[in-house]
Amino acid sequence: MFRKFFLLPLLATMAMAEAPPAAVTDLLSVIQPAADEASWLAIPWETNLTEARRKADAAGRPIFLWEMDGHPLGCT
Repeated sequence: MFRKFFLLPLLATMAMAEAPPAAVTDLLSVIQPAADEASWLAIPWETNLTEARRKADAAGRPIFLWEMDGHPLGCT
């Protein structure tokens, strides 16, 4: 899923160049994540920390906090 965003300009260029549909289909089949690469999508992620704390408390579960500092593409 993440890789698709980087290939959108390529797909747009291919579409403008009237690429055969089979070429686009082949490209999409290569860049689609495999089932084991997309398993993180099944996790019920919460973007609101207050809501996450409320749900974790109600379920008696810990919170896994995934955060990073800096620019999202640079990870500085």
